Amino acid sequence: MHQGQRAVVTGATNGIGEAIARQLAAEGMTVVLVGRSDQRLHQAHQRILAAVPDAELLVERADLSLLGEVRELAKRLAEQPPPEVVVSNAAVIAELGDLTAEGLQRALATNHLAPYLLLRSLVEPIGQRPARFVVVGASPTGLRRAPVDLDDLGFQAGRGLGPLPSFRPFVAYARTKNMNAMFVYALARRLQGTNITVNGAHPGIIQRTGLGQGTARGALRLFSAVLALRPSRPGPDTGADTPVWLATAPEVDGISGRFFVDRKPVATAPHTTDLARCDRLWDESARLVGLASSLWTPPGSRHGAGFTGL
Repeated sequence: MHQGQRAVVTGATNGIGEAIARQLAAEGMTVVLVGRSDQRLHQAHQRILAAVPDAELLVERADLSLLGEVRELAKRLAEQPPPEVVVSNAAVIAELGDLTAEGLQRALATNHLAPYLLLRSLVEPIGQRPARFVVVGASPTGLRRAPVDLDDLGFQAGRGLGPLPSFRPFVAYARTKNMNAMFVYALARRLQGTNITVNGAHPGIIQRTGLGQGTARGALRLFSAVLALRPSRPGPDTGADTPVWLATAPEVDGISGRFFVDRKPVATAPHTTDLARCDRLWDESARLVGLASSLWTPPGSRHGAGFTGL
C-alpha cells in the first residue's frame, strides 16, 4: 500500500484515466483528479467513492488545451504537498483547424504541450524527493508510420497526413503520441541525478475511452464504429494496469526513460529515439509554452526559483 502518498491523474473523469485514479486510490494514495468539467469531476469522484469508500480524493478543474490553465494548475499543485506520482493521461482527437483561444492546434496543446508544461513545472517543487511520472502513450507498432514533422508541429502544412481529410485528425493524434514518447526520453535524460523517474506506457486498444467522441467524421467515424463492434476489446481497468504498475511497483523503482506495453519494456520507432530529434522537439516545445530550454533555472531567474540539487 502507498498510504500517505499523493498522485495526480489528468483526464481522470472517464475511461482509462478514471480507472487509473480508482486503482491508485485503492492503493491508499490521495488522488488528485484533473478534468475540465466540474460536473464530470463530481461524477467521477462519486463513482470512485462508490468503488473505494475510503478513497482520499481531491479535484482540480483545468482545461489542458489552454496553457494558461495548465500553468495555474501547476501553481496550485506546487502549493500542495508535492506528488509522488503524476500520470499524464488526458488526450483528444481534434480537427486540424481546431485552434484554442491561445492559437494552438487543440490536439497538440492537449496531448503534448500540456504534459510537457505540467511535468516540467512540477520538477522543481518536487526537488530531490522520490517521484514517478507516467505518460500514457499509444501503440509503438502502430505509430511507426507517423513520425513527428518537426517543421510542422501544429499540422498547418499537413505533410504526410494522408489523402483522406476525415482521417487526418487521427494521424495528427498519432504524431502527438509519438511526441509523448520523445518527451519521455528527453525528460528522463535531463532528470538523471534526481529521484524523479519518467516512463511511457501503452494501455492497449481499450473500450469506452471517450477519445474523440463528438468529433469523429468520415473515415475516422467508420474506424471508431468498427472498433466499437469488437466486443473482445478489454475495458478501462485493463488499460490502467501498466500505468498503475509503473506508478506503484517496487520492481520499477529507479527505472526511467523507457516505454512499456503489458508491463514489458519495448522499443519505439527510431524516429522517436533519435537524440537530435528529441532535443529539437524539446526546444520547440519550450518555445511554444514560454519556458527556457534548460530544465534547471538559476536562482533568481524570472523563469522560477531555481533548483540546486544537481
